[in-house]
Amino acid sequence: MSASSLWFLGVGGAAALTHMAVFALAQAWMWPELANALGFCIAFFVSFSGHRLLSFKDAATSVVTSLGRFAVTALAGFASNEIVFVLLLRGLGWPSLLALFVALVFAAGQTFVLSRFWAFRR
Repeated sequence: MSASSLWFLGVGGAAALTHMAVFALAQAWMWPELANALGFCIAFFVSFSGHRLLSFKDAATSVVTSLGRFAVTALAGFASNEIVFVLLLRGLGWPSLLALFVALVFAAGQTFVLSRFWAFRR
């Protein structure tokens, strides 16, 4: 496994934990779908900065270009996340944190491919 892949997993794990922590705190005051979106918004900054500085530090794109591309990548990942989350939570009646965890794992693969080959293209 390459150093880039290890950093991607570490940064992704930190962003996922951030996302889940914000979700866990916020879901008492809002619908789970909105708490998921808030968690995504906060975790986005953890994810971008970590991936830019660690996972893809040899990126051939500028920070501004990478940020724009990563925003598109992250939003695509969030769309997948939210769809899976809602299906598991509302459709199958899973507990919210378990549904969120599975949705985050599902979206992680998509995010890696788009990040590696487009947002932070080498």
